[in-house]
Amino acid sequence: MNRAGSSAEPDDLGAIFRRLIRNTGPISLTQYMGESNTRYYASRDPLGQGGDFVTAPEISQMFGELIGLWLADVWINSGKPEYVHYVELGPGRGTLAKDALRAMKRYGLEPEVHFVEGSGALKEVQQEAVPHARYHDDLSTLPPDDPLLIVGNEFLDALPVRQMVKTPDGWREREIALQDDAFVFAAGNRPMDAAVPEDWRDAEDGTILETSPAQAAVMYELAGRLSDQGGAALLFDYGHAELKAGSTLQAVRGHQKVDPLAMPGEADLTALVEFGTLARIAQSREVRWIGTVEQGAWLQALGIDARTQALSQAAPHHAEDLRAARDRLVEADQMGALFKVMGLTGYGWHGGAGFG
Repeated sequence: MNRAGSSAEPDDLGAIFRRLIRNTGPISLTQYMGESNTRYYASRDPLGQGGDFVTAPEISQMFGELIGLWLADVWINSGKPEYVHYVELGPGRGTLAKDALRAMKRYGLEPEVHFVEGSGALKEVQQEAVPHARYHDDLSTLPPDDPLLIVGNEFLDALPVRQMVKTPDGWREREIALQDDAFVFAAGNRPMDAAVPEDWRDAEDGTILETSPAQAAVMYELAGRLSDQGGAALLFDYGHAELKAGSTLQAVRGHQKVDPLAMPGEADLTALVEFGTLARIAQSREVRWIGTVEQGAWLQALGIDARTQALSQAAPHHAEDLRAARDRLVEADQMGALFKVMGLTGYGWHGGAGFG
């Protein structure tokens, strides 16, 4: 059983949740995670050594450059359509976009830039990196006609998840309740067996399954856009190829893992992405799923080793740092195996290096 501390300011999110639970009963993990991350990202720039975590674009320019080269290659193989839009979901500090756009430009690809971003604090940083970007709260306001080149890096993992737990009375939704003044996990009262895949219905008591209606909704709309408008998408995140049992909810603050229930709104809450379901959703909309592969293998297929060597020769005094950055992105015991990349293309779009 997971607990959290009890002290809180009257207007902090923990205090709000406690009042809500005392007045109306336990809340869903979906609500807890969604509201916590909305509060968290709205108020700060969490990236970098001075923040709470570091993402791949901040580790090395090579990450964004290779994404830009992949998009340019797909664009060239698909006939170089004149009007095309670069769309990034949760663009962080704008570093990935800046690096990718620089690489694309070398091949004549200069798309309009669109950022799907809800954080006011991050928008200020992004505007310095990519001043001409246009902003959207979600996918619904993106241009409706021209092809889209969509990139999402560590976007899906921050979307709320739903957890089911097998009890002696059947499957129940896992909720957030109070024990004294501490947040704890508890099984809900309503039967949820119908929401569980059939081959998991008879699992042992205590088994936990995660799903994410929010991730599914984003994928459904994203795939619909690619189906209707053409284009391609790359989605990077840490996760599994297929559904596995167990809670993957975690919280990070100050580059350290902390109790997910300890400080709602003050730590980054994430969960592993289950790519198998997302691939099936995309295919249901007649989008081509190129594959889902480990990040390290994809970067190597795109030429990160040659790029590391070229940069090292151009700046020998940075060679050690470049090798360390390459290893962090590629090696299996760092980000290379846990992080995956999914590739998608719309009708009439071709190519997709790195997916075998």
